[in-house]
Parts: sequence; C-alpha cells; structure tokens
Amino acid sequence: MELDPGTVAIVQLAWSRLLGLDDDALADAPGGSRERERLHSVDDDASVLTFVTLFGREVLRGPQWAIDAGRTLSGLDLRSHSTLLTLSRDHGGRAIGEAQLYFCDDLPRFDGPPAVVSSDPALVRDLERRCPPDDVSEAGLGELDHPFVLLEDDAADAGPGDSPARAPRPLAGAGYDIWEGILAHTAVITPPDERRKGYAQRLTAVVVEEAMAAGLVPQWRVRTDNTASQRTARRAGFAFAGTQTSVALGS
Repeated sequence: MELDPGTVAIVQLAWSRLLGLDDDALADAPGGSRERERLHSVDDDASVLTFVTLFGREVLRGPQWAIDAGRTLSGLDLRSHSTLLTLSRDHGGRAIGEAQLYFCDDLPRFDGPPAVVSSDPALVRDLERRCPPDDVSEAGLGELDHPFVLLEDDAADAGPGDSPARAPRPLAGAGYDIWEGILAHTAVITPPDERRKGYAQRLTAVVVEEAMAAGLVPQWRVRTDNTASQRTARRAGFAFAGTQTSVALGS
C-alpha cells in the first residue's frame, strides 16, 4: 500500500516539528531534487538520543557530542540499538528500543457486525491486568487520551443492574494520543488468551475511523521484534514509512 503524497507531506511536517527541525526540512523539493543528506538536530538538553528514518530521509537528534560521534556512521549502523548505546555509554545511555513507523490514510475494511466498544477506565484496567507487563508498558493504553476497549458482542445487552457474572469482558484495547495536532499515535494491546481471533484488527478499524474523522493521520509505532503487531498494522491498511531507534540519556 502506498500513501497519498498529501499524507506524506503531512507526516513529514509533523515529524519535522517533533525532531526540532524547520517545517519543510523533511520535504522533497519540487521534482524530488533535494539531496538525501542526513539531517542533524542539536539539543544539548535532550533526555533522549534518537535516530529516525522517514520516507528515505535520515535524522539524528541529540546533544552535540552525539551528533559529532554519529557523523562517520552509516544509517544502517545508527538504526542499531547497540550502536546508540555504545555512543552514549559515557552519558548514562539506557535502552528504549528499535521501532518501525507505519501510517494510514484510508479507512480499513472489516466485515462483520458493528464492534461494541467502551472507554470505561475500569475496563481498560481490567484488560491490562490480563496482559504481560511489557505489552502494557509499550501500549500505555491507560495513559492514552482516547482509549477504546472491544467488548463481547452481547455486552450491548448488559444493563447497569446486571450481576458481576454478566459484566462486560474486554477482548482487546486500542487508542491514540494526538501528536503535534496532526498525528493520531495509535497503540493496540490484546491479552494472550484472546490473540489470533481478529479482535485487534477489528478494534483498530474503529480507532482509525475515529482518528480520521477528527482530521488526524493515524500513526503506528511497533518494536522491530513484534512481528504480530506489524502484521496487524499491515492488515489494517497501514504502510511502512521508516524507523525510530532511541536511548535515554542521563541518570
């Protein structure tokens, strides 16, 4: 799947701002004539050293010492988490991770009955208790501005006076935060016992529709080792656009 050029321009604008660059820094010149040199964003107070590739462009953001050390390294080297940890060893570098970036500009197709969803914080907490701690930390569903929980189809028939035995059962969670007023940074989480049932894809379709209705471009960031989430992103219509590798700095 390819993104519309207008969507690409919007994503480039958002990430230029996120990385402390001029608004047009990541954009191609008319005719695509802009050289593909690596961009550097110096921030001597940065708490994170990050290397981003996006639509063929490369950006290294961090303190001046990191920029200087990275100038002689290839993009392939800087995409490696171990490289950034080595560069930052004397500056308290701590692992954050390697991730892939995906974006979407078309509504996903999902055949089936309308999804029953809720934003009840209690259901979000219930869902997170059933998930591995690493998954909970990566998704951060309870901290998102716009969380959604997918419920069993018959939950729509449950009323406020129902007994605990009929309490809605959360099947998957997803949601988004708004970045730079432009991107809907999306996260998805599914309990291990509910995986491979299509719940994540079904709920993702809801979240993408909500985000696009708000005029946002959905963004999906996933660890490079999380192949299941990468498959979900592609099935939901997200297109691969780049990578982000980061380490935390300081004590």
